[in-house]
Amino acid sequence: MIISLRFTPLRYLAFGSVSLLSLLACLVWKNSESELPSRRLVPLEDHVFKVISPSTYRYKLNQPKLCERRQPFLVFMIPVTADDSEARETIRKTWAQDNLVPNVNTARLFFIGQPGDLLQNLEERLRTESKTYGDIIQMDFLDTYHNLTIKTLMIMNWLATYCSSAQYAMKVDADIFVNVPYLVDYLQKISSQQDYITGSVIADGHPRRDQNSKWYLSKEVYPESALPPYVSGAGYVFSIDLAKKISLASRFVRPIPMEDVYVGLCLHFLDIHPKFSRTLLPYRNLFEIRRLDYDKCTFVQRIIVTGFSPSQLLDIWYDFQSTSSSC
Repeated sequence: MIISLRFTPLRYLAFGSVSLLSLLACLVWKNSESELPSRRLVPLEDHVFKVISPSTYRYKLNQPKLCERRQPFLVFMIPVTADDSEARETIRKTWAQDNLVPNVNTARLFFIGQPGDLLQNLEERLRTESKTYGDIIQMDFLDTYHNLTIKTLMIMNWLATYCSSAQYAMKVDADIFVNVPYLVDYLQKISSQQDYITGSVIADGHPRRDQNSKWYLSKEVYPESALPPYVSGAGYVFSIDLAKKISLASRFVRPIPMEDVYVGLCLHFLDIHPKFSRTLLPYRNLFEIRRLDYDKCTFVQRIIVTGFSPSQLLDIWYDFQSTSSSC
C-alpha cells in the first residue's frame, strides 16, 4: 500500500545546531532518569510526529518501478547530498555496479534532500542524472546533518512502499568500501529473513552531555541515562520487513537528530535486537568502523571499511578486484 506524501512548507525547515526535533521532543518527553525509554503504546502528539513523518514530505525525484523491474535480493540505500556527484559516480563504478555478483540481483539508490542553495543548474543536473542512471531519490526537506533522521525514515518508507519484494536492504554511507561478494555470501548463509538487522553494534552507549560534542543530547531531549543497542550508521543491513516495522514504530518513538540511535530506539520499542557481525577466532568486526589502511587480505575479510574519498575508493577497488595476489 502506497503511503500518501504531500507537499508542505515544512520541507524548508533546518534543525541547525539546536534541532527542531530536539525542541519538539521536549514537549513529549518526561524528565526522568530511567535507564531506557519505555515501550508504552502512547503515540506522539500529532504536531511532533508531523516533523518526522514521511507523509509530511514528498519525493521530487523517484524510482517507483525499480524493484518491480529488478526484484533485488539486496538493495543499497545511500544517503548523499546533491553536490556529491563524484561519490555517486565512484560508487556506480565500484561496489554498487550492476551484475557484480553472478546470479544475484542487487540495486542501488541515492537519497538526496533539498540543497541549502536552491541552484537551478544543480536541480537540472540531478534530473539529468536521474534519467541517465535511474538511481536518484530526491526529497523536499532541507539536506542537513540534523535532518538525517527524516532522511532515514524516508528511506524506510520508500522500501516499505516500493520495494517490499526485496529480501534485504543496506543503509550505507558514501565514504564506505563494501565487500559485496562477502556480504551476499554472508546473507545467503543465514536463515533469518524476519526481524533481522546487523552491523557494528554499540551496546553500551550513553547520551553525551557535553554541549561541544557533535552528538550532544541534553537531558531535556533525552532524559534517560543509557541508549539501547544500535548499529553504527556507517553501514548496516536489515531484512526488508523491518522497513515497515521501523516506520510504524516511529509513530511512538520520541524523535532525536541522531539517525542511527533513533533506529536503535525504534528497535528497542519493537523489542528487536541487532546482531553484531563479527568472528571470534580471530576476533574480527565485519562492519569495520575504524579507518584502516588498505590491505587486500584484510579487506577481503570485512564487509565494510569506512572513511575513503572517491579517488581512494577507486584505487582500492581496482586493486581489490585484481588477481595479482591471493590471500
